Amino acid sequence: MNLVVQSPEPLAAAHVKPLVALARGGQAHSIDLCALRIAEADPAQRPDIESYCATHALDYAYVPSGRALRDFGLVAMDMDSTLITIECIDEIADFCGLKAEVSAITEASMRGEIKDFNESLTARVALLKGLDAQALEQVFAERLRLSPGAETMLAAAKAAGLRTLLVSGGFTFFTERLKAQLGLDFAHANTLEIVDGKLTGKVVGEIVNASVKARTVRETCAKLGITTSQAIVMGDGSNDLEMMAEAGLSVAFRAKPVVRAAASVAFNHVGLDGLLRLF
Repeated sequence: MNLVVQSPEPLAAAHVKPLVALARGGQAHSIDLCALRIAEADPAQRPDIESYCATHALDYAYVPSGRALRDFGLVAMDMDSTLITIECIDEIADFCGLKAEVSAITEASMRGEIKDFNESLTARVALLKGLDAQALEQVFAERLRLSPGAETMLAAAKAAGLRTLLVSGGFTFFTERLKAQLGLDFAHANTLEIVDGKLTGKVVGEIVNASVKARTVRETCAKLGITTSQAIVMGDGSNDLEMMAEAGLSVAFRAKPVVRAAASVAFNHVGLDGLLRLF
């Protein structure tokens, strides 16, 4: 296996010798100023590498040697707190003066403490009843920001021939705009009901929960004529676990502990473009 170690800042030369020793690997090669690759690393040394990297705010990943980005056919991403830096529903709730209340439910749901995502989403959306739909426009224009490295990662994935899927327990108002803005191939999310320019506090149609996310990844792979092992799936919350389990490579991005523990790779410090250094 190759061990890839990354830093959000230029990687200090002082890290090279201890990392090679801990990895029990071969030669270390610089990928760029912020990352290095150690060949023939022993995955049994993961606990020591984990401890060192956690201490020094580094990210690491074990990757089979010779694996290339073009070996995959799809990159599927969660939206809130993954492709973008915010939780849209929390920001919408801010316009009702209920951000703290809604954020608390969102956090508990993403940590896996609320097992029924449908119930969690329904409860949060109900609190938005009567809000002017113009608030959605304001959230998109004023508060929504892409996560670091998002555009670089997407450009490289597209150049390598991968298709792109945004699959979210959030709302189509945002996913469709991001799809158009970023040139994504597919998007699937929940639809907020709006009547006479105001939110009704209801979601229209099937709720995009964990199992629907996983099904969407499977269906998109089938549409593309690839297996789910050729999908890269990125997420941060417990409702991403099922679709991440479908993937050939799963990436936990600034994720909750339960998600980091289950993922192939965790990026706690670097941006989404950290994906590119793995190959």
